[in-house]
Amino acid sequence: MTTEPEARRRAAPRTLADELRSRPDDALAALLRARPDLLSPVPGDLSQLATRAGARTSVLRALERLDRFALQVAEALAVAPDPCPYGELAALLPGGEGELPHALGLLRERAVVWGGDDRLRLVRTARELLAPSASRPSPTGLGPSLAEATAGTSPGRLQEVLAAAGLPTTHDPVSALASLASLFGDRERMDTLLGQAPEESRAMLARLMWGPPYGEVSEVPSPPVRWLLDRALLLPAAPRTVVLPREVALHLRGGRAHRRPEPLPPPVGPGRARTPAAADSAGAGQALAALAAVEELLELWSTDAGAPSVLRAGGLGVRDLKRTAVALDVSEPVAAFWIELAHAAGLLASDGEEGERYAPTPAYDAWLEEPPERRWTQLARAWLAATRLAGLAGGRDARGRTLGALGPGLDRGPAPELRRRTLGLLAAEPAGTAPEADAVAARLDWECPLRGGAELRGRIVRWTLTEAELLGVTGRGALTSYARPLLDEHAAGADATGPDAAGPEPGTAGPEAAALLAPLLPEPLDHVLLQADLTAVAPGPLRRRPAETLNILADVESKGGATVYRFTPESVRRALDAGHDADDLHSFLAAHSRTPVPQPLAYLIDDVARRHGRLRVGAAGSYVRCDDDTLLAEIAADRRAASLGLRLLAPTVLAAQADPATLLERLRAMGYAPAAESDGGDVVVHRADALRTPPRTAPEPVPDGPPGPGDPLLAAAVRAIRSGDVAAGGAPPRPRRPVPAAPGGPPPRTPPADTLAVLRAAARRGTPVLIGHVDADGTAGQRTIDPVRVEGGFVTAYDHTAEEVRTYPLHRITGAADVGAPDGPDGPAKTAGRA
Repeated sequence: MTTEPEARRRAAPRTLADELRSRPDDALAALLRARPDLLSPVPGDLSQLATRAGARTSVLRALERLDRFALQVAEALAVAPDPCPYGELAALLPGGEGELPHALGLLRERAVVWGGDDRLRLVRTARELLAPSASRPSPTGLGPSLAEATAGTSPGRLQEVLAAAGLPTTHDPVSALASLASLFGDRERMDTLLGQAPEESRAMLARLMWGPPYGEVSEVPSPPVRWLLDRALLLPAAPRTVVLPREVALHLRGGRAHRRPEPLPPPVGPGRARTPAAADSAGAGQALAALAAVEELLELWSTDAGAPSVLRAGGLGVRDLKRTAVALDVSEPVAAFWIELAHAAGLLASDGEEGERYAPTPAYDAWLEEPPERRWTQLARAWLAATRLAGLAGGRDARGRTLGALGPGLDRGPAPELRRRTLGLLAAEPAGTAPEADAVAARLDWECPLRGGAELRGRIVRWTLTEAELLGVTGRGALTSYARPLLDEHAAGADATGPDAAGPEPGTAGPEAAALLAPLLPEPLDHVLLQADLTAVAPGPLRRRPAETLNILADVESKGGATVYRFTPESVRRALDAGHDADDLHSFLAAHSRTPVPQPLAYLIDDVARRHGRLRVGAAGSYVRCDDDTLLAEIAADRRAASLGLRLLAPTVLAAQADPATLLERLRAMGYAPAAESDGGDVVVHRADALRTPPRTAPEPVPDGPPGPGDPLLAAAVRAIRSGDVAAGGAPPRPRRPVPAAPGGPPPRTPPADTLAVLRAAARRGTPVLIGHVDADGTAGQRTIDPVRVEGGFVTAYDHTAEEVRTYPLHRITGAADVGAPDGPDGPAKTAGRA
């Protein structure tokens, strides 16, 4: 008669594939969602899925996404007997009994652990990765087992160890090891044996107890070491190296696999408390400052003189970064952040021309036309998704080469996820709470201890908090209310991507965030306050058109809540060079000043305009032309112009040996106000925003593994795997949702636009469709499919005839019609030729 425990053992799965067969479809879908790499390509059956789940690369990805306690459970299983009962596993992790079921469930869901509670097994590859070895110590600090450490020991030596330990000798090495293992596993007998050890021997064991378990000894071991070696409490691992057997270490630790199990995450709070309104107000101010910084950067790089060159190896030169930082009045790391942010948002790129330079893209002009809140959301979304880390700029790569802004080597795949997790911890705290950076870093160390490496992970956390403050995502260290929709959108996009993914449509959070930010921003002004000391004060942000003109007409003297501009002869000449005349400037100031135009400013504009353009510099070698022959004679006689090689060709024309640009610069340095002249004799107008790259798309973030599948693709994949398993004889057929039979007659023929619409609608609804299809041999037929994804000229679908997921080119589909509903609300399906 078969006993109940025996029957349960027989019913227990013998392999991981057997356990996967016993899982319901939603559990299989959860596995594929947690480990999307298993879907590339879709496995043919459950045996193939189990094999792929045990592949080294896939297991490494799965371990990377475990929290600290789940990883500790896996590490404990790696040093426990295989298989391991639940009770023995719990004894290895004292204090974590309450969280152990959840952690074990997570490991089971991700197919890292399988088997019943009486026979828990770690996937073989995971055991190999986590079990201790001489070259790769275990995080538990435990060493090899007694059997592993004594491999190669002679039978005679084992009998000597038994005698020294007070055990009866045996007739073979197997029984000798069993006798030793029984001794090491008996707490009372081990306490008695260790009580006989010299004090120095117990001190040595204490030093090795928590790891590393290896120690170095002299060629002639000292008496305390010899005492331990004689009783196998230490075993030789290499010449002059000994190791503490795992069973001895566990006895000394009281059965603990880890010094300190961490079943619960460390708290992030309490942090510094702010009022939500104060955080939002501070964040909105920083958002305006961020927009101003990006605009100032791109305006600086919009001119021929300001656009920096692209290094031969790619990226921005160190000198150009320093020059930009000085111009923006920020540190170099902050300048690198604004540069990388503008690049990620698609506002900045290289022009690809000869003598390649960085310049704003045409998208920058469209961005400027948007209201401030929309411009900010574009920057914030680009930052959240970016894989490039501006904080790495200025450091060195593995080969010792300097990493530059906009250059190669700054991409880190885990960056978006770690950025999202960091901000998610802020979002989980009460509104207005500003946690400490160390607390946030410690929490992430628990949530993803293997993600990105401890050093890089800590740096990303701190960079994220700093950059969030610069950008206005946080205000005074607390997450702002208007940034939360963007964070929710980013989290949903990280969990599921692609057209078939569940969750919000891309970009739906942008208007919501902009709507929340807009009331916090001051209304743009169209006026300034002119003062008698040739300055103007803008008491708030200016509208774009007045700001553009004022930036040309005056120099920014100070920035902040109010911006102070200063008028100088050079700034007025710059406005005249840009095509304005004196009347334009007087009219502009009168229209946009809340105070009367001061007389000194009016005189300054008239004086510079009167002298501007009297001299004309053009290209011959170069020449100077002027209607005032007295002025030309004065210039020709000036000693400061001797190096220009001036020569009077006519009463109103001077020829020069210098090029026009040098001639313009030198004459202006001498106090004149020349203007450049075109070949047709017209004044050349210089506009600061003339330089743009050809149209460029924003850079794509580097993918960190395969994208997360959506629900339709998961359902189709599970159906295909089940069908393949049935075909391979691995499992009995499972009931499937009935699919209406395909109607007879010729394959459907619909116009391409209608075909595409039907397929996309079916992919959204998860309903089957009938398609007409022409294969590579030109044979026409029809198939019933469940469309999963329609993109890039292909449709990915579950084919009910082949019972597998297939991809069909759209140009080979002659038409499509809903199965069971050939006559929709618009009448019968249209018939048309295939495109």
